[in-house]
Amino acid sequence: MEFLPEKKLGFGMMRMPQNNPNKASDVDVEQVKKMVDVFIENGFTYFDTAWMYNGFASEKVVKEALTSRHDRESFTLSTKLHAGFINTLEDRDKIFNSQLDKTGAGYFDYYLVHGIEESMIDKYERLKCFDYILDKKREGLIRHVGFSFHDTPELLDEILNRHPEMEFVQLQINYLDWESQWIQSRGVYEVARKHGKPVIIMEPAKGGTLAKIPGEAEKIFKDYDASMSVPSWAIRFAASLPGVMMVLSGMSSIEQMEDNISYMKDFKPLTEDEKKMCFKVADIINSQVAIPCTACHYCTEGCPMHICIPEYFSIYNEDMREHLDEKGWTVNYTNYGILAGKNGKASACIECGQCEGVCPQHLTIIDYLKDVAKHYEH
Repeated sequence: MEFLPEKKLGFGMMRMPQNNPNKASDVDVEQVKKMVDVFIENGFTYFDTAWMYNGFASEKVVKEALTSRHDRESFTLSTKLHAGFINTLEDRDKIFNSQLDKTGAGYFDYYLVHGIEESMIDKYERLKCFDYILDKKREGLIRHVGFSFHDTPELLDEILNRHPEMEFVQLQINYLDWESQWIQSRGVYEVARKHGKPVIIMEPAKGGTLAKIPGEAEKIFKDYDASMSVPSWAIRFAASLPGVMMVLSGMSSIEQMEDNISYMKDFKPLTEDEKKMCFKVADIINSQVAIPCTACHYCTEGCPMHICIPEYFSIYNEDMREHLDEKGWTVNYTNYGILAGKNGKASACIECGQCEGVCPQHLTIIDYLKDVAKHYEH
């Protein structure tokens, strides 16, 4: 590729700070402006957004916080075309032109066919989306073309054989999912390497799961180096993999950004022993995570019952780590009541399947909601 950023930390603009945690589109733009400034001042350049992020507000925030305030050549911007919002050839232009307008970017440095999985690939092929973004590259509106992916190594291999013109791939890779039978981080990474494609990593901390880990796991990291934060191990693990050009972190506060910058400004790859330590921590976490949700919120935008699915799964996971036979009650029973007072209860699910159809983790959300309801609503 012609352009490889010197620093591997990217600002993932999907989990930005919010004024109202119950309304994804109500972003704290003033705090984002400060974060953008700090990011650029420290030599980082890569910003990642998408059509539906933050309740469809992310691309607008990009314009307010980034493109209208900083020289266009001082940063790189990526966004994406998702199958869920296009049904005709004309829809591609409607989305793309709207993205140019919403972001005020003029052009996109990186543009991705978004979130490919088996259920979407036929639609992307039928609507000639790979050809479309190549056409936009020839027009000068895109500099680099690629795709993000959520499926098996076999399907990734098939797509890269079919579309060798794609310049990079974006994959979910973290030490917790490295050997996951669902995510298969190692498998898809190895396929990308086989094809010689630079890799952009999403979900390196698995939506915050690897920022707040069980005490037994945290102790392993802290005993080794007390100065390093828990999430730093996840970001550095991802950035240490050969062929990785960028690691996206969904930073939701200036404090998170400053922590990430502290160890990524002069990045040093993990040693083999440090990587083994990450896998040891993964074994501990995997033994305690009931629902492997990354809190991407794809499931909530179209939920007809307005169920706050990721929030319910988060507190449920916390409780499943507790010794409930000893405690009998946790504060999450109260937290559930507060959440349910503003959103649909877990038991309100009508099993329409909308959520499962868009979940990048392929979770059986309907069944998990039944578990949550049984736990908190008895």
